[in-house]
Amino acid sequence: MFAEFLNAHPMETLLTGAPDPGIPSAADREAWEQLPESLREELLALVRAYAGQPYPMRTASGFLAFVRSGSRAADEAPYFQRRRKLCAAVLGCCLDPDAPLDDVIDGVWCICEETSWVISAHNVNPIPGAPKAAEYPLPDPERPYIDLFSAQTAMILSLTARLLGSRLDQVSPLLCRRIRREISARVLRPFMETDDFWWMGVRRRDLNNWTPWILSNVMLSACLASMERGELAALLDRACRMLDRWLAVMPGDGGCDEGAGYWNMAGGSLLDCLDLLERITEGRMTFWENEKLRNILRFPLLAEIGNGWFLNFADCDAKPLLSGERLQLAGEKLGDEALLDLGCRHRGTLDAQLSDTPHFGRLLSMLFHRPALRGSPPEKGDVWLPDLQVRVVRRGALTLCCKGGHNGENHNHNDVGSFMLYADGEPVIVDAGNMTYTAKTFSDERYTLWNVRSAYHNLPMIGGCEQQPGRAFAASRTACLPDGLRLGLEKAYAPEAGVRRLVRQLRLTEQGCEIRDTCELISPQPVTWVFMLRHRPELSAQSLSAGPIGMEIPDGLACRVEEIPIADPRMARSFPGSLWRVLLTAGPAAVYDMQFTVRRKSAHA
Repeated sequence: MFAEFLNAHPMETLLTGAPDPGIPSAADREAWEQLPESLREELLALVRAYAGQPYPMRTASGFLAFVRSGSRAADEAPYFQRRRKLCAAVLGCCLDPDAPLDDVIDGVWCICEETSWVISAHNVNPIPGAPKAAEYPLPDPERPYIDLFSAQTAMILSLTARLLGSRLDQVSPLLCRRIRREISARVLRPFMETDDFWWMGVRRRDLNNWTPWILSNVMLSACLASMERGELAALLDRACRMLDRWLAVMPGDGGCDEGAGYWNMAGGSLLDCLDLLERITEGRMTFWENEKLRNILRFPLLAEIGNGWFLNFADCDAKPLLSGERLQLAGEKLGDEALLDLGCRHRGTLDAQLSDTPHFGRLLSMLFHRPALRGSPPEKGDVWLPDLQVRVVRRGALTLCCKGGHNGENHNHNDVGSFMLYADGEPVIVDAGNMTYTAKTFSDERYTLWNVRSAYHNLPMIGGCEQQPGRAFAASRTACLPDGLRLGLEKAYAPEAGVRRLVRQLRLTEQGCEIRDTCELISPQPVTWVFMLRHRPELSAQSLSAGPIGMEIPDGLACRVEEIPIADPRMARSFPGSLWRVLLTAGPAAVYDMQFTVRRKSAHA
């Protein structure tokens, strides 16, 4: 798409003026002094919160912790805290033109002095034949790699120079020269000189959010780097062709297999690129009518359940922090009132833009892109994403979410055929979602983590066998039903499970949800059905009660209940306390036709 456009309209001809990303410098006192008082107060509170904190040491032993113990936090905690503090210090100087610059200077200097801007978990470029992390436990400054956060660091420093360049030059012109030199050496030059970085889509084609996320920050940094027009045009052209490779692997329905929480980095970063291209070409390069791009930008709208809850298949938090201002901008660009409304409802706080992986550009966008006037949120309907194979059905107070797909998706959980059920906008049958990342999360040991195993999703285990990871382990014969989803699950299990045929049918009415599994096995085996519940279940002879729902238990099934205390802080943001795992086991047989009926309790009245 981009390549076709650029072949007909060379980038150099589109860049007719100085590239302006639309961010006012601190010298533009009118822009900063016209900020609403509520935003100024929020900004001042953020500035004060970081002002008394020192820039932490980033140590070699902290970097080594990733290969020694699997800890990402040992390096990431000081890494991100440095960048948060620098962003806050810069904002303080933008608000007050007489504020001392020392905190900004110290932050710029210590970040520029870092051996590498790559975090410990990303130290090795995962391309065929590349060494393992254990072989390179420390970064090599002579072999710069561009990961998510080296690119994001370049963006933070570029914006620092953009906002405070004239004041920094008064202290010493060396400061901004140092920023430009480090960004060039660590990011812009490597970006132009190699095709080896996996996220570029040359050595590997299994791309994910890394591609648009990195490109959005590289492109912005380049536009702020005072490059010659031909040099900038070449970089932007190259970046756009990489975006094409990412778009080629994205489904036409716009679904993000990494979950709604990753839209910030995937679809949201694509939006960053599109908005920047439109700005710097003065409207000559726009793609807002492209159907696939529109679908990608609208995905969070389809994934929203309500009350802050979203579809959370894969490594997605059930209550993700979304970039509401970006969603608002997407709604404005697409002329989509529902998307604009979603963005305004999820704008969040300025501090939230720094609290995770600090995104300085989006914080600035929140300052200068004001909330839009909006009406009532539109009524939500059913959803079918045929490429992602995700189905959402709403009937009365109930919402059923179910998926097919395969077990080789980005940030995959082994969850083909799993489902979630919400009652009155709150989760009752759940997907546990994501946990804090460690070295195990993206290693050969990933599927030893309980939250990614099919044994902890709403799925059957065949003779103790779980679903297996990999693209080959997939749904078959998937059919969207008027009230649910039907799909074959036999291919999701390894051959040793002995599944000849397994058909799951999920249906929703205003009274409840029906789960029917028809199974033919090569030889008799026990089957255990797993249900992950938000509320503590109470059992009686042939039924189960859990919060607002009850479930009928077919005859002959042995029942066991496990409490799963949620100790992980990331998962606990969505599910504080405990989840409850119910296991219903049938004795050995070769053929099963099992139906479970879940009712909303008020429906019995």
